[in-house]
Amino acid sequence: MKKFESFCPVRNVLSQIGDKWSVLALVSMQKYGVCRFKDFQKDMPDVSRKMLSQTLKGLEQYNLVGRKVYPEVPPRVEYSLTELGESFLLPMNNVINWILDNKDNLFRSPHHSI
Repeated sequence: MKKFESFCPVRNVLSQIGDKWSVLALVSMQKYGVCRFKDFQKDMPDVSRKMLSQTLKGLEQYNLVGRKVYPEVPPRVEYSLTELGESFLLPMNNVINWILDNKDNLFRSPHHSI
């Protein structure tokens, strides 16, 4: 199989942003504007530093997140949404609001009548 035949943009992007932390990290950046690790950990206290780092690297690879390193000791690293990341959150905020509006029904145990 040729390399381009295995590329599916929808599947590849969803595999990155469909994980447990990516959307939450993007929403944090939308909330704070510019984020450092401590900002993410306020909103996602149960994410490990390693997982947060991997998540941010993946989002950076898809150009949803920008990363700026300041030459200080210790180094200061800031993350922010790119224009593409901001445009992604426009429809994603609709999904988030839908989930919040329907959470009671989504997490109710199903009653099947046959």
